[in-house]
Amino acid sequence: MTTDHEQQEMLIVTGMSGAGRSTVANALEDLGWYVVDNLPPQMLRPLVDLAQRAGSLPRIAAVVDIRGGNFFSAFQDIVGTLRTGARVRVIFLEATDEVLVRRFEAVRRPHPLQGDGTLLDGIAAERARLSEVRASSDMVIDTSSLNIHQLATAIAEAFADEEEAGIRLTVMSFGFKYGLPTDVDMVADVRFLPNPFWIPELRPLTGLTEEISDYVFEQEGAREFLDNYVAALRPVLAGYERENKRRATIAVGCTGGRHRSVAMVRELATMIRDDLGVNVSVKHRDLGRE
Repeated sequence: MTTDHEQQEMLIVTGMSGAGRSTVANALEDLGWYVVDNLPPQMLRPLVDLAQRAGSLPRIAAVVDIRGGNFFSAFQDIVGTLRTGARVRVIFLEATDEVLVRRFEAVRRPHPLQGDGTLLDGIAAERARLSEVRASSDMVIDTSSLNIHQLATAIAEAFADEEEAGIRLTVMSFGFKYGLPTDVDMVADVRFLPNPFWIPELRPLTGLTEEISDYVFEQEGAREFLDNYVAALRPVLAGYERENKRRATIAVGCTGGRHRSVAMVRELATMIRDDLGVNVSVKHRDLGRE
């Protein structure tokens, strides 16, 4: 049986209809999680109790969504009580309206809340109903730009090595001109540094090159920003670990996501890994779009 110091682990998958809940459930099953689909929130506690008594289901996942009808209204309260006796995390999946409409039209299915209205009416109603759930979730994943294989890979990367101690941090570069990333915990802005884009010989290069990196960190304030930002992250990441937040994402943006943010992210990841001892992966969201 699960002991008091080995709390039952539960992952709750929820979010927008059409955002990829079934794909995530399948990916978790492939990783060895015991997955239950379309579970009313009221059944979460019995599921945890059953898993604890069985002692052979250390990691369980439940897909909970508005298909539960009126039962879903109790979701927030039930999850709150569960957290006192089990290690519970909530993943919220979302996508843009345009992408959700395209996915529903591709399978020729109505939205669960559509009624006599349009697809967009149903999507809007669902967003409103899930706003508080999204705000309190432990991880938000925007699947707008992911196909089913990429989403499955993202889940595998997030949960395949859960036995490893400590937080796993992703540091991402991006371009503000392409929009803020939605699935991040912190955002930093390095547009205060001069842009190499305006130097003809540097324009075609990227922040992955020594030329751009040297240029960025020769600028006044660049190294000071980096050192202070790493220092500020130390108590934040320590707090995440105390709160059992296993994964977090930091986004660093510049105008196009090609030069300054890429160079800064590379150096930031190295310092976090070396100075703070945190497991770091790097992602350049918009590199190559220009």
